[in-house]
Amino acid sequence: MNINFREDKQDSISAVANPNELAKKVQQLKELEDEIANAELSVKKLKEKANVISQFEIPEMMKEMKLQKLKLEDGETVEVGNFYSASILPEKQEEAFEWLRNNGRGDIIKNDITVTFGRGEDNKVTVEVILLKMISLLPLVVAKITRQWLMLTLQKVKDSNLSRKWAYILRP
Repeated sequence: MNINFREDKQDSISAVANPNELAKKVQQLKELEDEIANAELSVKKLKEKANVISQFEIPEMMKEMKLQKLKLEDGETVEVGNFYSASILPEKQEEAFEWLRNNGRGDIIKNDITVTFGRGEDNKVTVEVILLKMISLLPLVVAKITRQWLMLTLQKVKDSNLSRKWAYILRP
């Protein structure tokens, strides 16, 4: 008996689907992904243009015309007012926080603490949440399951009704 892996592999590919059709689908997916990326870039650029018009061009024109408020034909109102926004550059954050604390403004700093528990540590999470609540802290618990662990578990359970109840499975 003679085994030819290349011919056998080609026969199995042909039996499953036409390789040309598969190549077309892969190309179609690539083109759609490119189209999505281009559309997202276009939306970003449109938002930037709208931002320039709403925050700079319209207020400047209204200022030149000495208008504070403008009512449009459709009843919508455009009003110019002072808008302030501020953020700290990431590389300057430590310096800025130190200045705020040293100048009596440290109370505006918000602190978050994240503690990661591993799989099988639900009991520890419950105990820690109770302890934090006892000292008047309000913990935010975020529980999650990775797709890999969910798939492995559902494959072991082999209960298709269970997986249909609460899981979206791409490939059974």
